Amino acid sequence: MRRKMLASLAVGSALAAGLLPAGAGQAAGPGSGPTGPGFTFALLGDTPYGDDQRAAFPALVDTIDTDPDVRLVLHAGDVKNGSSTCDDARFADLAALFGTFDDPFVLTPGDNEWTDCHRTAAGGYLPTERLEAVREVFFPDPGKTLGQHPMPVFTQARDAAHQAYVENVRFTEGRVVFAAVHVVGSENDLEPWAQLPGGDQPTVRLAEFEARKAAALDWIDGAFETADRTRAAGVLLLMQAEPLDTPGFAEIRQRIVDQTRAYGKPVLLVHGDEHVYEVEPAYAGVANLTRLETFGSTAATWLRVTVDPTAPGVFSWEPRTVPAS
Repeated sequence: MRRKMLASLAVGSALAAGLLPAGAGQAAGPGSGPTGPGFTFALLGDTPYGDDQRAAFPALVDTIDTDPDVRLVLHAGDVKNGSSTCDDARFADLAALFGTFDDPFVLTPGDNEWTDCHRTAAGGYLPTERLEAVREVFFPDPGKTLGQHPMPVFTQARDAAHQAYVENVRFTEGRVVFAAVHVVGSENDLEPWAQLPGGDQPTVRLAEFEARKAAALDWIDGAFETADRTRAAGVLLLMQAEPLDTPGFAEIRQRIVDQTRAYGKPVLLVHGDEHVYEVEPAYAGVANLTRLETFGSTAATWLRVTVDPTAPGVFSWEPRTVPAS
């Protein structure tokens, strides 16, 4: 894992780049969001990890629900830790928990939900079987989010070439095109299923990887095509893992770079996986591309992100902490 920047330095870099407002990174009171044409959403990732965070999660829900400006919740994947079981009962409990948010809840899957379920501690499941379970439990109504007030979204399942990918969704809000793209850790499922009873199944694993990669590339293209056609002010891509320049991610990374350069307006690449809040302006050498990694392995801290299509950078954010009970 490459070295991480300290969050304070990341905020400073973003301020210098004009991507965050003055005072970002400091707590602000409820109702402090913009009064213009933009809107605010909550960003989470890699939570709840373990029983303690599961028990604390309702307080996070309450905190976000009581923020009058938050209209949407995004989760960047990993709804459990890698050593807990991947059984149906856990999935059902977590889906019900996410459904308690008042606002629409958008999830992109993480590797802990399926790719890593071959691990003995996770139950020794065939990952592709768990992926189907994830789709059934967390995406029960394709084209609609979770949450007490779900919203309609455009799903890739409507594409005959990629009908399985109910989890890849797209919508436009605040003149920004949002796209959830299923890209996960464990080298995007290229890492062998080493602990699977009977051993790795490389033919099955590689077929899954290639099909999902093709769907992801098409979905990224579709997001930018939509943004161009509608003259959107910006694009937000949500995925679980950072698309590094490695075999599992290289094509996806390059597609994001190429499309962002051609688009020319602000693009925010949001992900989790590494559990460290981090901001990287000019990601991959592209001036209008910013990488934002959310907090992980915590049910006490989240990011409050504001979209303002009239602002030069479109996106701004600030860390928030759940008040102690």
